Amino acid sequence: MKTFKKFLGGVLLLAIIVLFLVVWTALPWQGVVVLAVLLAVWMAATRRGRQTWQVTRVGLSTVSQRIGSSSVVVVGIAGVVGVLVAMLAMSEGFAETLRASGNDHTAIVLRGGSQAELNSVLDRDSANVVMQAPGVKKGPEGRPIASGELVVVANLPRKGDPNSDSNVPIRGVSDDVWALRDNVKIIAGRKFKPGLRELIVGKGAAGQFAGLDVGKSIRLAGQEWTVVGEFESHDALESELWGDTQSVASAYRRGSSVASVTVLLESPKAFDQFKASLAADPRLKVDVSTTQAYFSKQSEALTKTLRIVGITVGIIMAIGAVFGALNTMYAAIQARAREIATLRAIGFRGVPVVVSVLLETMLLALLGGLIGAGLVWIIFNNYTASTLGANFSQVVFQFQVGPGLLWTGLKWALAIGFIGGLFPALRAARVPVTTALREL
Repeated sequence: MKTFKKFLGGVLLLAIIVLFLVVWTALPWQGVVVLAVLLAVWMAATRRGRQTWQVTRVGLSTVSQRIGSSSVVVVGIAGVVGVLVAMLAMSEGFAETLRASGNDHTAIVLRGGSQAELNSVLDRDSANVVMQAPGVKKGPEGRPIASGELVVVANLPRKGDPNSDSNVPIRGVSDDVWALRDNVKIIAGRKFKPGLRELIVGKGAAGQFAGLDVGKSIRLAGQEWTVVGEFESHDALESELWGDTQSVASAYRRGSSVASVTVLLESPKAFDQFKASLAADPRLKVDVSTTQAYFSKQSEALTKTLRIVGITVGIIMAIGAVFGALNTMYAAIQARAREIATLRAIGFRGVPVVVSVLLETMLLALLGGLIGAGLVWIIFNNYTASTLGANFSQVVFQFQVGPGLLWTGLKWALAIGFIGGLFPALRAARVPVTTALREL
């Protein structure tokens, strides 16, 4: 019977932990603030609450005497939060960079079944049909505002390591690209001239690859190209080199074909009309999407992978941190056994003891979480990195350590503190007073 009761107790404890984690992960910061306020009111207004505060205050006053073991909890949880937030910040930064590359005012057309521009080919006749479709905005001269674009990949040495070549995308664009992408601004030099072997480079690419300074020449496809300008766009396009479509097509022997056609819509509402007209045209077999949807889709696979890796590593480290917290708090309870037994002997119930141990552990966890999240914010927020994009070329992006990610890290820290303190807290409340005093 005693064994069965222990089994039921274990199952109940496991259920409490699972329920806590389910509720805790879904709880917004406002809910946590409400819980903290309710706890403070309970500790101030009730007898058991005041007892809890007294036990907690005594426990916290002894932390300095066991600074070594307490630091295990703080450092372990700081590591968990740091790794988790850094990985999620990388994922968020990459996804945000690609999301910012598109909008609902422009649409992109690729060959049917193509996953990205690099494996799409549209002949010139098909590109012209797309540009003349209903819903495309016309310029002052009555011509549709559209850009037939070609994307190829070249190898360039990275700065600081001339022996490590990486892929960089080269985009051939038309003159209408400036009306299509009005966020692109020349910040050094000038625009390229159509028909010439001239390039402008994105700010991100210029920072990552060697030899892309304005005025310098680089060799691509066996030909000399001159870098005449540098542009800024605050999105994934900053990772690219731009030139005239015909010049890029000639150098890479692509004839008159393009990889995609990007058009400026009359309005976001015109997208359905534009897409329907292309779907109904028997001459075409194309995929149509807004540039916002297209670039968001390009980030999905890598973003999901980074999140899975980050959470998996975080869980593995969190398990270690939980065991560290368990060892620390069991040792603390053992050292304070006489004190806790005395308090219970003079009328302190089990609830104040349990809550006080949980509070102490979660406060240590909170400190570790703040340290880990703070270090990641200081080191990685807006840190520039690059990784392979959908075109198997480098996409330059910045880590985004926002309030949401910091809050996620702190929630993980407090969850680890709760689980790590629950078992020692229950043990401290369950040990009979006479047993605790006899052991000492």
